[in-house]
Amino acid sequence: MLDKLKHHAKKGIDDAFDYEKQKWDKSHKVLDFKVGDLVLASTLNFNNIKGLKKPKDSYVGPFVIVALHGTNAVQVEFCGELEN
Repeated sequence: MLDKLKHHAKKGIDDAFDYEKQKWDKSHKVLDFKVGDLVLASTLNFNNIKGLKKPKDSYVGPFVIVALHGTNAVQVEFCGELEN
């Protein structure tokens, strides 16, 4: 009896995992960045922009990618007031 319950629980977990993986795979887009590409930077976590937060742009840029760090992280060259 206990083995049947364990098997049933494991099957449910495996089915849920497969379902969520299919959903993620369907909506996931692979990003292909290269050094020299132009990208926008989100200002969500920027604390050094002067003035009111509300009227600020959500993204600033474009900035040139100078280095790649993994598949989804890049180093960009900031200029002006964003340099700090």
